[in-house]
Amino acid sequence: MAEFDGGELHGFSTFGFDDEDLTQHEVFERWLQREIRQRTEALDGFVPATVWWIVDDVRPTEVLGSIHLRHELNDALLAEGGHIGYGVRPSARGNGVATAALQLCLAEAGRLGIGKALLVCDAGNAISRRTIVAAGGALENTLGTSERYWVTLPGG
Repeated sequence: MAEFDGGELHGFSTFGFDDEDLTQHEVFERWLQREIRQRTEALDGFVPATVWWIVDDVRPTEVLGSIHLRHELNDALLAEGGHIGYGVRPSARGNGVATAALQLCLAEAGRLGIGKALLVCDAGNAISRRTIVAAGGALENTLGTSERYWVTLPGG
């Protein structure tokens, strides 16, 4: 998280927990328990969702990013957030990390019964756009500064 140097943590579901606070064991444990409950409960106005850390295959203690699968959409997610959000730390970008994680997350979305997954990126984020298109994303439209893509999943 420190590598983002105060920038926006796309895909990281810290939900009000400050990155500095998360270095404290008891705060991290509260965040972790919240994430576990969030898988089946709609907490704090958010839909049920699962978050995974993206870790290095060679160094599994190295967190490269995270990916977040929202199990359903509300009006706000339909407009701007989509089913999946992800973020990769700056030093790990350009190595296919997001592409691989997105493929795994889309497979999980299909297992959850999501027939079509919505992915949204900033119109100016060419790298995220390429990642989404490589995963089968078809542009539906642009709303404001957000591009909205749908990926049809097996059985969808």
